[in-house]
Order: sequence, then structure tokens, then C-alpha cells
Amino acid sequence: MHTQTDTPLPTKLPNIKASSKNRRIQDTLIKGLLLAIALLSASFIILIAVFVTTRGIIPFITDNNQLGRVDVVGFLTGRVWLGGATFISTAYGAGYLIVNTLYVVFLSLLVSFPVGVLTALFIAKIAPAALSHAMRTIVELLASIPSIVYGLVAAGVFLPWIHSLARAMGTQSSGGNSTFAVVIVLAMMSLPTITAVSEVAIRSVDKNLEHASLALGASPTQTHFKVVLAAAKSGIFAGAILAVGRALGEATAVSLVAGSSRSGPNLGLFDITATITSTMLEGMKETSGIDYDIRFSLGVLLMAVILITNFLLNFIKRKVGKIHV
Repeated sequence: MHTQTDTPLPTKLPNIKASSKNRRIQDTLIKGLLLAIALLSASFIILIAVFVTTRGIIPFITDNNQLGRVDVVGFLTGRVWLGGATFISTAYGAGYLIVNTLYVVFLSLLVSFPVGVLTALFIAKIAPAALSHAMRTIVELLASIPSIVYGLVAAGVFLPWIHSLARAMGTQSSGGNSTFAVVIVLAMMSLPTITAVSEVAIRSVDKNLEHASLALGASPTQTHFKVVLAAAKSGIFAGAILAVGRALGEATAVSLVAGSSRSGPNLGLFDITATITSTMLEGMKETSGIDYDIRFSLGVLLMAVILITNFLLNFIKRKVGKIHV
């Protein structure tokens, strides 16, 4: 009787161990590379913050070539940019610039946020595929347009309209340069960001929620507004935060239409205005002296405003995300 003997299978344990060791080495190298890239990115932010802060504190800690130190409290609360002649006085005030900046950003968000969200809803849920693709391309193109182009369009097109509107309402507008013009420019620039982020948030909503809403008898319009937008509210709010960040940091386009107010706050829609960034840009024609260094102080102030604003908006975003509507 023939007895079949089992042939032992060849073992590959050494190869498996070597392969596992190689994968661990690769993982370690990749983690180290990603860490280095992350540190490099963070170093840029740290470098900018250190450089701007180092230059920005000079007017407050030195005698500015025997002119005296700039008063910190007066700088933060002042309602006049400079109380005296340039390179002679140190009575700088930026309090009104903070108010002006937050004011125009808030007004621009009132315009761009509803328009951007509704546009995103139309692109994501209502428009036919061809139209949706075309409009998405247009939004991407708007996001890629340089800010100087927005400023030139506003200066050439909107300023004459605003000037005519002001005259029709019996008021002056300094040729159209005004808070109104700044709000329009910032709204135009914020719109693509809000639309793009909101569209992604709307498309990511679970379709089962929509189907359930429709099955319960809700109309498509009710579903879009009461279910889809409610479910996407956290992502939509993230788009608003990004738009606020861009509006706070915009300088070139704002400078072309603001009118360069030297005192304030300027809350009238047809009054000339000035923001932190536009005032920073005006002083870059100098290369030294207190009027040059004080622009870096405005940079420090702008970073503080952006950080505080982002903190507050993210806090609100977390609260909004917990609200069920």
C-alpha cells in the first residue's frame, strides 16, 4: 500500500520580516519628510511674524531720532492718523482704522455671503450639468483674478456710478471713492471663495437626507433650504471665515477706491475711508524713518485683528455646528 508523505511548504518568513522592516523604514522616512515640510511651512509664518513684529515695535521702544516714542494707547485708540507733520510728529493713531476695517468687511460679508451661498446651492443642486460646469468654471476664474484687476474695474466702472448715485441723493462722494466702493470690491473678491467652499459643503451632504425629506412630502425647495443648507452649515461657515480673512488682508484694490481718510471712524457709505492695509500700503514709498516703521506697527496690528477675528469666528462656527435646525 502506497503511503503519500506530506511535503513541507517552503517558508518565506525571512523575506516577510525583511519586507516588514523595509516598510517600517519607508514609513519612518516619509514621516520625517512630512514633518520637515510642515516645519518649513510653519517657519515661513514664524519668520514673517518675527520680522514684522521686530520692525513694528521700534516706534514704541525707541526715541525715533529724538522725536520721542509713539504712545501705545494713543496709537490703538486714536481717531486721527497723524496729529502733526510727517517725520516731525509721533502722534499716530490707528483706532479708527480698526473700526473702518471691521466695518467694511462686515458690510461686504452681508452682500457676498447670501449671494455666494445661493449661487453654490444653484450650482450644486438645481442647475443642469452643463450650466453647473460652466458656472463652476466662472467661479474658479473669478477666484484667480488678481486683486489689482478688481481694483481697476471698480475704479473705472463703479466709482462713476457711485458718484452719480451720491449726487442723485444730494450728497458728496469724492468722485466715488467711498466706503460703498470698498464694500463692493471686497464683496466681489469674497464671492468666489464663499461660493466654491459652500458648493463643496453642499455636495457632501448625504443624499439619503434629501431622499428622506422628499419621501416625507417636502418640496425640492423646502429640502434644499431646510435640509441641505442646514446639514452643510458648518462647511458654509468655513467659507465665510476664509472670505473674511481675504477681505481683512486686501490692500491694493481697497487703496484704489477708498479715498485715504486721515481721520475717522468713517461710517457713511459715501464718505471716504481707509483700512489698516490701505494705510500700510501708502507708507511703503519710504525706506526709513518713523513714517516707514509705523507701517510695520500696522502690520502687527493687522495680524492681531486677524487672529482675534478668526478665533471668534471659529468659536461661532463650533456653536453653529451644534445647532440642529
